[in-house]
Amino acid sequence: MENKETQEAKETPAVTPEEKADRCRENLEKAIAAVKRELPGMTLLENEPMSAHCSFRIGGPVRALAAPEDVTSLSRLCSILKDNHIAPMMLGNGTNILFPDEGLDQLFLVSTEKLTGMFLLPDGAIYAEAGVSLSKLASFARQNELAGLEFASGIPGTVGGGTIMNAGAYGGELKDVIESVVILYVPDQRLYELTREQCAFAYRTSLFKKMGGCLVLSVVFRLDKGDGEAIAAKMRELNERRRDKQPLDLPSAGSAFKRPEGYYAAALIDEAGLKGYTVGGAQVSEKHAGFVVNIGGATSHDVYDLLMHVRETVWREKGVQLEPEIIILPPDYRLEDNGPAVHRNHITVNEIPEDGDSLPQ
Repeated sequence: MENKETQEAKETPAVTPEEKADRCRENLEKAIAAVKRELPGMTLLENEPMSAHCSFRIGGPVRALAAPEDVTSLSRLCSILKDNHIAPMMLGNGTNILFPDEGLDQLFLVSTEKLTGMFLLPDGAIYAEAGVSLSKLASFARQNELAGLEFASGIPGTVGGGTIMNAGAYGGELKDVIESVVILYVPDQRLYELTREQCAFAYRTSLFKKMGGCLVLSVVFRLDKGDGEAIAAKMRELNERRRDKQPLDLPSAGSAFKRPEGYYAAALIDEAGLKGYTVGGAQVSEKHAGFVVNIGGATSHDVYDLLMHVRETVWREKGVQLEPEIIILPPDYRLEDNGPAVHRNHITVNEIPEDGDSLPQ
């Protein structure tokens, strides 16, 4: 015999994707109106072209882009959005994101560009807010003769975005120097301070990327005392290697694919004869096969089609699966069936679920 809940579930008509999208747009418009009313001094851009806010220089308009002045105004903004069932997506420098040409009319972006506080703590650790660029963080460490962030001096991202993806280069990763992370958890609007162990860092991922709903506000970095000249020399060496080997003169989103276990993505792509392969205005860099660059007028579809061709070719010729390191929006993009299933990039947009995942205690 069916219980009452089962019977009610059967009687409740399923919500179609179109109805869900319409409801999201309606909620988003209410949220925008509430932000204007309750936070009149906050920078709020509407229908803002994302080509101006990402390193690929590609992307149509997002419905709303806000830039809070500080953590307090960010918390207030997120409270307003939650009241209207909207989950924001945080935006740092936009250095690893592909935005669609058609735009995103259901997305509310929150920029960390003004969250740039950084200072030394009494015990010698560095406190940095989410919007601090990794290059400025590395320079600050050098100025204070603190070693361990030399690898980050040429990474174009921010502390917030870099922490979420556990950014790294030349054998170093942020997880190696992070002591703790403070986040705002969107579902319950509470602040949490997590230790490095609780952050579940792994290669190009973390708890924050896997769960969604976690907005990184600030990070404490624990470094070793070092020699200022030696630190500066190491940074110069690594930056020179970047200039020699990477296509820094063209718009890109950094490494296009994650490093598959036991291989290097760039080598696999090069061996498959794909260096210089072009689709529209998107090209596998002739300088470094691990990069996809915008050689002029590239669309998001050019980049996507190029990424899929590279995946298909490498899988067919090498039997190795390549997973995009670039975050491709919208998050429900479909990877073509050219090899084993690839996990989607976990980005929380649209509506906030009633029950969020549990954070580690």
